[in-house]
This record gives sequence, structure tokens and C-alpha cells, in this order.
Amino acid sequence: MIFFGTVALLLISSFDAVESQRAVAVLRGNGGLNGTVWFLPSQQGGRITVKADIRGLRPNARHGFHIHQLGDLTNGCTSAGPHYNPAGNTHGGPSDTVRHVGDLGNIQANSLGVARFWLRDNLVMTGGMQSIIGRAVVLHANVDDLGRGTGAQREESLRTGNAGARIACGVIGIAS
Repeated sequence: MIFFGTVALLLISSFDAVESQRAVAVLRGNGGLNGTVWFLPSQQGGRITVKADIRGLRPNARHGFHIHQLGDLTNGCTSAGPHYNPAGNTHGGPSDTVRHVGDLGNIQANSLGVARFWLRDNLVMTGGMQSIIGRAVVLHANVDDLGRGTGAQREESLRTGNAGARIACGVIGIAS
């Protein structure tokens, strides 16, 4: 019995170590669009801080920003699959209780086409069964309506936030 308890404790400890991994994605798009997205674990555990620095955007534009299911970029950003959504929830904003894990909201470019983004999130994980490692970060052409679209746009709003085409992406990997 002590042996099984020790094995269980080792497994739990290894999951804790995995949870604390730093992760990074390097975004690439057309026309000089590029950036870096960091996923940083909290010192206290629990929440992940998402930090991004993206350049080459349209000045003053807002763009939907998501984690997608796959890290497959063989056909550019289109092969990254849908938003990462292991619970099968409807689309929402980062502060909504019901949303996709991959719903990070919007980024806002300044007058020079540079966006700096910061978000502390409790659904994004860099380890365990729902890890984002190996998945893709995707930047979209349009603003994300955060699942609040109405009328004819409602159905697509609940799936994607009506964020439009995929203009930049990168695979999330373990950072040093």
C-alpha cells in the first residue's frame, strides 16, 4: 500500500512540474506581420499569464486572438483546426465562465501597428490533460464579437466570434 501511495505522490508531483512550464509561440503572417506570445505560469500556481507583442498590424485595428486545436501549419493557419475547446462549450470572451479554452479575446494595435497584450487566465494550461503545448495561436483579421453576435451572425458568433480570416499563427512550444 505504501508503494502505491509513493507512486501516486510521484505522479502528482510530476503533473505539478508539468503545470509550471513556460511556453512560447512565434507568430508569422504576411507583409511583415510577426510576434511572440508567452504563456507564463503564476508563482502561486493556477492561472497562466498570456503576454504578446505583435507587429505589422493595421494601425488602431482590433483582432480576434485564439488558441486553436492543432499545431499543424502545413497549409498555413487554415490547418490549425477550430478553436481549442475540450469541454465543447460555446464561444465567449476571456472573462466569461462558459467559453472555449482557446478564447483569448481581442488584441488592439496602436497607431504604429503594434499590439501588446496581457491576460491572466485560469483555463489555459501548459501541462496536464488539457495542455496547450503543441497547439497553435492564431490571430484573425477582424474583431472577435466574443459570442455576442445577433441575428444572422449569431450561429457563427457562438462558434468563432465572427473573427474572420486567419492572418498569422504559430505553434506553442515549451520555452527555456
